[in-house]
Amino acid sequence: MSPLSKPRLATRALQHIILLALLLPCLPQPLPAPSPSPTPAQPSLPLSPFNERLDAAYIAFQAWKHVITEDPKNLTADWCGPFVCNYTGVFCAAAPDDPCILTVAGVDLNHGRIAGVLTDHLGLLADLAVLHLNSNRFHGTLPTSMQHMRLLFELDVSNNLLSGAFPSFLTSLPSLKYLDLRFNDFDGELPDAVFGRQLSLDALFANDNRFNVSLASGSLTNSTASVIVLANTKLAGCLPPSIGDMADTLVELILLNTSISSCIPPEIGKLKKLKVLDLSHNEFAGELPESIGDMESLEVINVGYNMLSGAVPETICLLPNLKNLTVVGNYFCEEPVSCLHVPRRDDRMNCIPDWPHQRSHEQCIAFEHRPPVHCGADGCILPPP
Repeated sequence: MSPLSKPRLATRALQHIILLALLLPCLPQPLPAPSPSPTPAQPSLPLSPFNERLDAAYIAFQAWKHVITEDPKNLTADWCGPFVCNYTGVFCAAAPDDPCILTVAGVDLNHGRIAGVLTDHLGLLADLAVLHLNSNRFHGTLPTSMQHMRLLFELDVSNNLLSGAFPSFLTSLPSLKYLDLRFNDFDGELPDAVFGRQLSLDALFANDNRFNVSLASGSLTNSTASVIVLANTKLAGCLPPSIGDMADTLVELILLNTSISSCIPPEIGKLKKLKVLDLSHNEFAGELPESIGDMESLEVINVGYNMLSGAVPETICLLPNLKNLTVVGNYFCEEPVSCLHVPRRDDRMNCIPDWPHQRSHEQCIAFEHRPPVHCGADGCILPPP
């Protein structure tokens, strides 16, 4: 190689390096690994707080604020301006059908003591998944415009002053799983569709209203809910044997003070996932089914203040998870010693010999002279022959 060729090679190498340096920014590059951060990863570009859905939400919140008459905690004081995602109690997220835009996903005004009504404009919050309004003073009823909330998953309007018939549009909301209407002044029939598999609720709290529920249709036992609370609600009819059909889902059943006059069908023992059973303050009669001893998950059983008699089955007291056994105010004449080991037990006001705090001898003798109770196949008490 001649001495002159070495500088030429060096020059060409330098030219290649310069050309490569110019081209590199134009070539696709792998993304750098994200640096560790204690906060959740954020999108590279923030979602814009301006779009048609948030414009509609702005109209809804301003209309709602206009019909609020009292707000003692000033929860809606900052409901001003178009940035609705900054309002107290309002939560935004990427829209499920378009992750590039922001929308209102939740409203939580629990325990606000807010007085007013629920305006029709709430239907503009079409992407709402959670609406929590418990412990306020809203009156009137739920606006039918809420039928547009096709993503609504949780609705809690408990402990308000709402009234009128059951809002029938609720049974057509495809995403609704948690419905809490307790402690209001709703009245009329609780429709069969509330318990239907089309609605498919997971939790229903309808207690402490003025609803009527008919057990004759068997609608209650069609429910897929894990929790059903109908306390202080008028239930007409008998507890049917089909109660056992809820074995796959039911975890808590509270029917206290519901005016049921019925036997307790032995099929109730199929509810092996049930943890809480409260049938107190009714007119259940006959004996406590031995099959309850098959309910291996049972933690609380309350059958207090009924007309039950006979012996408390020992199989119940031997349940592995039982923490509370309440049989107060019945006419049981026998209770196994094993029941003494239940952590919380109330067996007062029965007819158990040599047991403390029992009914008077005269009351027990009078009950023994009544005609025996006979239970029909439908769970109802048969009339005496």
